[in-house]
Amino acid sequence: MKRLVKRSGRKPRPLTKVKTRPQKATARRNGYTSAGRMKKIFSALDHLFPNAECALHHADAFQLLVATILSAQCTDVRVNMVTPELFRKYPTPHDFAAVSPEALAEDVRSTGFFRNKAKNIVGSAKRIVENHGGEVPRTMEEMLALPGVARKTANVVLGTAYNIASGIVVDTHVYRIAHRLKLSLQDNPEKIEQDLIKLVPKDRWISFGHQVIWFGRKICVARKPLCADCPLETICDSPDKTF
Repeated sequence: MKRLVKRSGRKPRPLTKVKTRPQKATARRNGYTSAGRMKKIFSALDHLFPNAECALHHADAFQLLVATILSAQCTDVRVNMVTPELFRKYPTPHDFAAVSPEALAEDVRSTGFFRNKAKNIVGSAKRIVENHGGEVPRTMEEMLALPGVARKTANVVLGTAYNIASGIVVDTHVYRIAHRLKLSLQDNPEKIEQDLIKLVPKDRWISFGHQVIWFGRKICVARKPLCADCPLETICDSPDKTF
């Protein structure tokens, strides 16, 4: 005899999907950007490079602009070997604006990509003379309007020459270390800069860029980083650690 089972008159409730928040491509969710960890990073950089400055030799904002354009895909040491004679030969923006890109290219040949660099330097000099009275502009918008100037170059000049914190310099060293310390998971330098801006107090933007660049030159080098000498070794789990 079959057993009768009393059924409820209620209809079963339809299954609903549990909504989950999409994971963003950011290191923040992994705890790599906690306030305590950032404090350790700032403390280590302050101890290692308390007076970090731009390594490019210059006497004014325009010379720094020229030197920074030349430093692309070139070492600062090489640029500093080229610029003394270059600035003696062309002492003002007006002199750079008057020279032909072809002639200037020969003067900067040893820095690499010399034709494009010469074209951008002459173009920037002309724009500065014609639109800014021979003085390098002091805003990010105006800097980005100069030929060959992207945010990295603009941040170097505005921060170093004018002490204007417009952002954080992201060069090859900052790019590498931001990834190794997982301060950003982005591949685009401008997006890395935006991640860093959220983590670094504005009054540190200029000094932080200089400190990380020196940190990348002296300790966290591209090949075989000196992890045994690094004060941040205990909070770093980069796959290319050597210690």
